Amino acid sequence: MATGGNNPFQWLGLLKWSLAYSDGTQPSGDTEPMSKDDVEFLEKVMKEGIIDEGERMKSILKDLTDSLGMMLGESKQEEKRKELEEDDMIELLQELRDIVEQIDYARAFMAMGGIPFLLGCATYHAAKIDGADRTIPKSIRKGALGVFSTMCQNNAPVQLACLEHGHMPQLIQLFFDYTPGNECGNDGDDSIREKVVQAMSASIRSHSMAEHIFCQNEQGKVMLQLGLGMQQTTPKPSAQLRKRSLFLLRALLTSDDATIERHRKFQDVISFICTHEIDDMWEEDAEIREMSLAMLSQLLRFKPTQSDQSSIQEQVSKVILQHKNHIGSIGVTRIQAIRNLKEGSEEREYATLELDEWESLMVALAEADKEGGSDGNDVVPQLAICDFGRNM
Repeated sequence: MATGGNNPFQWLGLLKWSLAYSDGTQPSGDTEPMSKDDVEFLEKVMKEGIIDEGERMKSILKDLTDSLGMMLGESKQEEKRKELEEDDMIELLQELRDIVEQIDYARAFMAMGGIPFLLGCATYHAAKIDGADRTIPKSIRKGALGVFSTMCQNNAPVQLACLEHGHMPQLIQLFFDYTPGNECGNDGDDSIREKVVQAMSASIRSHSMAEHIFCQNEQGKVMLQLGLGMQQTTPKPSAQLRKRSLFLLRALLTSDDATIERHRKFQDVISFICTHEIDDMWEEDAEIREMSLAMLSQLLRFKPTQSDQSSIQEQVSKVILQHKNHIGSIGVTRIQAIRNLKEGSEEREYATLELDEWESLMVALAEADKEGGSDGNDVVPQLAICDFGRNM
């Protein structure tokens, strides 16, 4: 329930007004019936103090579409429409995001045509109108992607509707459009790419069909490879983009619906995690190293629910155990380095979680090696080089 009106303290004023009729100093039976004016006043305050979220979503949608139409030059001059500034539109998108956090309102917004609106807003390509380039600012694109992520999160009917609207290729192409070296002429922008990965993640995680379709999409895999930094031709992606990509990868590989084909498809990415993302000489972000270590430990202990669970477990362990000597070498050095930090120091405190994750992974490696065995040969993969011309 949200409060509205110009005065944020209307609810408090209403309470004070009500208490004036029965403040406990006299029996409530002595109070006089409210006059007609008092009743009308109370009804007005109640109406202004409570927002109909459904109507509010319609209002926001109309204001945004009108303003975007004016911004893109699609509305006729004689049409009287409300034109908002960029900051105002961002505020409306944030308000909309707050509303659709509730599952029922997310579905209601979907029924209003919210999915195509958000996708269109995020993926709109600049067009020349009256000789001028008209496009949507990046801040509004990111705001639309934020709303999209929120309404999809753990909401199966919305996730299914996204599939029906063909959202995957649209989001993947948007990711490529802002990847350094793209063919669109855009400057690389990791802030947009991070929002795209977040939107993709929210729209497919825990939805069996959506996960399966994404994992069958070669460009989806390339998107994750680029997001993790598995390329040599461009600067390393931002830490936030790498975290989003790693989070989605882990969700896909540890899903209840994960298959042996899925693990085989991503085995080069798992190898990259083993040889690069846990190494502090390569990965400077401690949180990403911790996430990577936790992911490898979980994969080694992963107990799939699929009928071919033993095959999946064997495949997962095989890929990681190929790198056990490399992992062990990094782990021993890193564990010793952390333990040598001054006890009680801020640096030691900061590294505690990484130390815990390293110790957990070492135990998981030993257990997996004992159960499955390994030839002990490290196969260190080359960094994946993605051909933009072929995959975009």
